[in-house]
Amino acid sequence: MTNPEVAILMLSIFIVMVLLGFPVAFTLLAMGVGFGYYAYYEAGSIEVIADVFNNKIFYLLNQNTYSVMENDTLVAIPLFLFMGYVVERANIVNKLFYALQMAARNMPGSMAIAALITCTVFSTASGIVGAVVTLMGLLAFPAMARANYEKSFAAGVICSGGTLGILIPPSIMLIVYAAIAELSPLRLYAAAMLPGLILAGSYIVYVIVRVFLNPSIAPKPREEDVPPRRVVYWQLLTSFVPLTALIMLVLGSILGGLATPAEAAAMGAFGGLVLAMLYGSFNWGMLKESVYLTAKATAMVCWLFVGSWTFASVFSYLGGHEIIETFVLGFNLEPWQFLVMVQVIIFLLGWPLEWSEILIIFVPIFLPMLPTFGINPYFFAMLVALNLQTSFLTPPMAMSAYYLKGVLGKAIELSDIFKGIMPYLAIVISVMVLMYQFPQIALWMPDYFFGKYIP
Repeated sequence: MTNPEVAILMLSIFIVMVLLGFPVAFTLLAMGVGFGYYAYYEAGSIEVIADVFNNKIFYLLNQNTYSVMENDTLVAIPLFLFMGYVVERANIVNKLFYALQMAARNMPGSMAIAALITCTVFSTASGIVGAVVTLMGLLAFPAMARANYEKSFAAGVICSGGTLGILIPPSIMLIVYAAIAELSPLRLYAAAMLPGLILAGSYIVYVIVRVFLNPSIAPKPREEDVPPRRVVYWQLLTSFVPLTALIMLVLGSILGGLATPAEAAAMGAFGGLVLAMLYGSFNWGMLKESVYLTAKATAMVCWLFVGSWTFASVFSYLGGHEIIETFVLGFNLEPWQFLVMVQVIIFLLGWPLEWSEILIIFVPIFLPMLPTFGINPYFFAMLVALNLQTSFLTPPMAMSAYYLKGVLGKAIELSDIFKGIMPYLAIVISVMVLMYQFPQIALWMPDYFFGKYIP
């Protein structure tokens, strides 16, 4: 075998192993070290048993681990995670959902609208899809079920709204993307604001139109269940304003250039603790659980990076990136054809794989080709970020559906969740098409805050 053939074999085995259910991070490590041992093996260097570890792959693994640990961009991940977990446990979100549904009670599908707005706000404070879907599944779905909402409709609202966390800043996914593509996380955050809000707004418009056409799927609340208006306003004031103020402070400091993502995340984590104290939710158990979940999620991300950088280094050394780049460029594609091809590939990969696997393994294959086609890397990043929404919504992996099924159990069938999700897939694709036609949706804000991007 030639080395490029070994690289393709390496990639193929990795995909099979992931589909079989092996942990992604450790599969990446195992494949990287195994094939790296072959790639860096020097004939005649192994003369005695003690020389088995005399191979450059172990030095590469050590260096990659050290590089991940000292990466300043990745410091923001545990801090944003901690902020999200603290806010989740401060009982702010349930009060916000209740206040919003009462405020929107005269609109078609008021509970669904309240759930989507709550998901959007909570996503900006969390960036954790699993946490948003799980919490809203426990909070919003039972409320909608009691109000006789159609189950598949309610499930689709929660699953789609919960995925906004990987797009709307402070998205963990954008921090990971910035580290992989060596882009500015500040620009990525600015680029994601308008697409994220447009996508959330499109979901709300869809809910209003669909309920207007078919009111039976989302009955209006009974008048006797609606509290006095002053109570609603007080609930909004005490839930929406503090959380929104914290979010605006964090994102504003980043976009205004007053703080790095890590510094803003530290401020957000501290602000989350303050809110928990103000709401009387702060205690040792809550703090311990938030720290534990933060450490657990951060460890997963760090090992993913160590494994992916090792895997990618060996894959590139064997000529894998080169053979794929040569293959793609051989088609003499126009820029729009290249973009469509890549997005179709990412969309299809979203069926069996999660966003982390797609982002860490497959996106770097296409990044070196962007200058050849004259594509702005931040515009490309936003197309990918929108597309990765589908990795949570497309069966059979559709992780948001499994998160919801996990907390609801027998209250709903998985097939009903998938049925409710489908319209939102079409909305995501529509917003991608809209952004392709009007690239300034993604580029205006970063250009405004940080100046025009120059490659």
